[in-house]
Amino acid sequence: MNSALLQTATVAQFSRRKRITIAVPLVILAYFVYIFVSFDVAGLSERINVNNARTLVSDSYSYKTHVAQDNRDGSIAISVEGERKGEYPQGTAPDWVSLGDTTVVDLGEGHIITFGAEVSYDIPGYGVVTARPDGTGVNAVFPDGDLPDFINASKNRVMIATDAGRFTITRARAEVFKYSFGWELFFFTLDSPYYGMGPAHLAEKAFSGEAGAIWQEFWTNKMWRHGDVFWALFETLLMASLGTFGAAIVALPLAFLAARNFTPLGTLRFAARRLFDFLRGVDGLIWTIVLSRAFGPGPLTGALAILLTDTGTFGKMFSEALENVDEKQIEGVASTGAKPAQRYRFGVFPQVMPVLLSQVLYYLESNTRSATIIGAITGGGIGLLLTQAIATQKDWEEVTYYIILIILLVMAMDTLSGWLRRKLIKGDEGGH
Repeated sequence: MNSALLQTATVAQFSRRKRITIAVPLVILAYFVYIFVSFDVAGLSERINVNNARTLVSDSYSYKTHVAQDNRDGSIAISVEGERKGEYPQGTAPDWVSLGDTTVVDLGEGHIITFGAEVSYDIPGYGVVTARPDGTGVNAVFPDGDLPDFINASKNRVMIATDAGRFTITRARAEVFKYSFGWELFFFTLDSPYYGMGPAHLAEKAFSGEAGAIWQEFWTNKMWRHGDVFWALFETLLMASLGTFGAAIVALPLAFLAARNFTPLGTLRFAARRLFDFLRGVDGLIWTIVLSRAFGPGPLTGALAILLTDTGTFGKMFSEALENVDEKQIEGVASTGAKPAQRYRFGVFPQVMPVLLSQVLYYLESNTRSATIIGAITGGGIGLLLTQAIATQKDWEEVTYYIILIILLVMAMDTLSGWLRRKLIKGDEGGH
């Protein structure tokens, strides 16, 4: 009888496990099917704009030179990225622009644009497009036949996009956009006496006593604002450091209240643990928004947001580490007649300090990344500059610059935290 019952129970158990083995993959498959349909993954290819993606990528490693004619008075303005800070002085131009009574722009490979009362673009393999813009419209004339895909034309606007560059004509303005490889004016702006000098010439100037002036021209670059950018990086690092170490200082004494073996009173333990749950349960970005309303924008607000979130996280981790300490070591210290403070110093902290330092250093590295996003909300640090550059939808080379600096900062913090862990936790003096 017992054997029959055991056999029945065994068969039922195997049957249940078989159903679970089949059901779990089916549930996971159903979940992915739901995601596929709900997020319209199938329509992703239709929403992708390859041209915009190509433009974005090219903008990240190149720059545009604008050559523009005011069709009302015929004046010519030449600038890098269309900014006044990058405008060529009157009467000067890149070597592919010939100034005179008639300005000629040579985009290379036979692409010639001529400015004047009549604007023309000689496109190899297609012909010459002419336009005489006035109050009635662009008045463009094209070669016979249907317009090719690279020309978009209406009464008041003509845009021609070729591999050599872009040409736009409106009633008020005719403008050429030429892409070139590199980050123009990254070191010196056009009004700097050191613009256009090669490394050898700059080194000669530096050794002749102009090193300070060269550095000042680079550091105060009006286009790239290197001084402001590196100060913003410092603010980001400051937010991460203040928030992380401040949280560790606040969380450590509270962790003793939450640890079962150090606080016998259950009410205090419950209150401390619920406080930790509350602090880490609210995301750092939410704390950032709340605190920015209370204290206004700034790096300190970001540091406080990190401090609040990490206090909850550190408090939980520290209290768990304290609950796992070896009581015998504490008893051994107490047997020597040590006072309570000495028991903590020599019996508790040596056991938990490696875990505490490891976690704090890891979160310092992680918060360096988080401070970038928090800075975008609070108006401080490199995150603010990054969001401003993204918002323009044209300064993608600056976006790339800021992202590279953020990655280098994170790499530096990773190296520093690893070195500190070896020094402080493992006692590795040789760095091996």
